Amino acid sequence: MLKITTIIGARPQIIKAAAISRAIRNRFSDRIRELIVHTGQHYDNSMSQVFIDELGIPQPDYNLNIGSASHGKQTAGMITGIEEILEKEKPDYLLVYGDTNSTLAAAIAASKIHIPVAHVEAGLRSFNKSMPEEINRIVCDHVSTLLFSPTPTGYNNLLEEGFSANNKAPFTPDHPGIFHCGDVMYDNSLFFKEIAAEKSQVLTENNLHDKNFILATIHRNNNTDQPERLSAIFRALNSIAANYRIPILLPLHPRTSKLLDKNLEKEILDKIRTNPFIQITPPVSFLDMIQLENHCQMVITDSGGVQKEAYFFKKPCIILRPETEWKEIVDAGTGIIADANESIILESCQQLTEKSSMLNYPPIFGDGAAAEFICGVMLENG
Repeated sequence: MLKITTIIGARPQIIKAAAISRAIRNRFSDRIRELIVHTGQHYDNSMSQVFIDELGIPQPDYNLNIGSASHGKQTAGMITGIEEILEKEKPDYLLVYGDTNSTLAAAIAASKIHIPVAHVEAGLRSFNKSMPEEINRIVCDHVSTLLFSPTPTGYNNLLEEGFSANNKAPFTPDHPGIFHCGDVMYDNSLFFKEIAAEKSQVLTENNLHDKNFILATIHRNNNTDQPERLSAIFRALNSIAANYRIPILLPLHPRTSKLLDKNLEKEILDKIRTNPFIQITPPVSFLDMIQLENHCQMVITDSGGVQKEAYFFKKPCIILRPETEWKEIVDAGTGIIADANESIILESCQQLTEKSSMLNYPPIFGDGAAAEFICGVMLENG
């Protein structure tokens, strides 16, 4: 029986873990035993427990309850707690997702005591090391034994950094295996689309109609913490809502919500709050988010995950960042990098609106079976 320890801590990891847990439950329950460690990086019910309940992930076997703190303090606490668990459980693999502090801490803890790390979403690069996530993903990749890249671009990034496509088992951190496997989030989107259609009431609750609203999300520090960037984004949203007379639904990250009064220009804040076409709501559940992405007209976001999900559901996307790890979306012409530039956001909205019916969405994120592939590789090399 292969024993793996899965690390989750932030909402995206909880969602990604659902695909692997589901594959283990449905296909590999007699061959893989999974222990789940929740670091507590996102620790309130709206950002954590609700997703575990909704997605059918097994309850965590351990919760470190780390909570919010500076990068150094948070990461150090996670390393200490994860190391203790790994020393006790002695898994065959540590499984980590993405690029959060939980990912970094787990990879460091495991590599120091020689437990093989399997990294899902390996090879993604923004080529912007001012982003904490970029540091996390690079360090994690370079201590991993198995690296699973969701896209050809991610796989090629690993080759550019010196990883070899010709390595054969047995794999080690000095002789790692790299694999292009597709995206576990695409697995999830296909699986949960029908469930969301049955269970979610988010469209009715917000009086939204199919393909007649824009979905927006804003949460990245460089947007929320810088008043000039935050104001530029909200000026653009206000103009889009007013000019196109189309509802914009903005499920607001708790952190962003707290910063609106502090960092948003008062004039813009007043306009946003009085604009009948802008609807600010608390965070929505994963199923609600799937339903919103599936039925919106366009997505405006600074989230890497939401960029992808927009593509999964064939929706054009305005990217509120200076770069993206998902360059295939931009290359396909379905996403435009606008950063926090008000004029570019407005121009991008016009451009994507005018050509929306002509956009193509090639199948660049796999076949919906990435989780099964990952489980199979771990079994073969466990």
